[in-house]
Amino acid sequence: MFPTLSDLVPWLPAIDTHSTFVALGILAAGIVFVVEKQRRRVTDHRIAYLVLGALLGAAVFARLGTWAQHVDFSQNLGLFDQLAYGNASMLSGLVGAWLGVHVAKRLCGYPERSGDLFAPAVALAMAIGRIGCLLTEKPGTPTGLPWGVVLDEAAAARVGADAGVPLHPSFIYEIMFHVTAFALLWFWLRHRPIAAGETLTIYIGAYAVFRFTVEFVRGNEIAWMGLTRPQLFLLVTIPLLAARIIWMIRSGRFRADSTVELERKMRDEQHA
Repeated sequence: MFPTLSDLVPWLPAIDTHSTFVALGILAAGIVFVVEKQRRRVTDHRIAYLVLGALLGAAVFARLGTWAQHVDFSQNLGLFDQLAYGNASMLSGLVGAWLGVHVAKRLCGYPERSGDLFAPAVALAMAIGRIGCLLTEKPGTPTGLPWGVVLDEAAAARVGADAGVPLHPSFIYEIMFHVTAFALLWFWLRHRPIAAGETLTIYIGAYAVFRFTVEFVRGNEIAWMGLTRPQLFLLVTIPLLAARIIWMIRSGRFRADSTVELERKMRDEQHA
């Protein structure tokens, strides 16, 4: 485990490894966002407020998502301490970013769907951010597979794992998922006739299903009925995402050309 960059490479500064890779992920996401914004010829200056809303929402909810970890609230950090020093959850951060964008849209009056701008950027940011998790957190549950990660005593004690036991490299699984998702979004899906904003729905839905599955080897604390807290949250959100996609397809709104045609018919009916 490498809690600081100097633990990873001696000549690097002793700054937090996880935070560094999160920052690198945000930087890479910003570059991808700008490229996609230019490709789609989005010139509305209000898009900057959406980005700010996403960053603020992600920053706040990433911390709040790990706040109420104990039924006895006296064992949890106070709200200020949680926001300042508490553990962060990328899953909660995604929820916060989504909420932040919608709040920003309402405040500044931005009318367009924006998910297509965010989807590839978020996938790349998640892939890079998870490298920080890989280098600093418990890899996963014990495994007999040949690619298990074995920690020495010092590293195992730091993350609360058993030394000398092969563990699932769960964060490598996540990195592979997000890299694949980014490649599909960047080289294929963003060029397909999909209704505005829905590439983000596809990505989030796919990640929700993947995350629910990979949680079985993540080694997170079991909360209820053999499931972790992220899995309990995903039990609610996955059906909602699936219902949205199914409804969009069945109503003919999922294809971009179909959406345009529906809007044209609605305008015609209003003027009839």
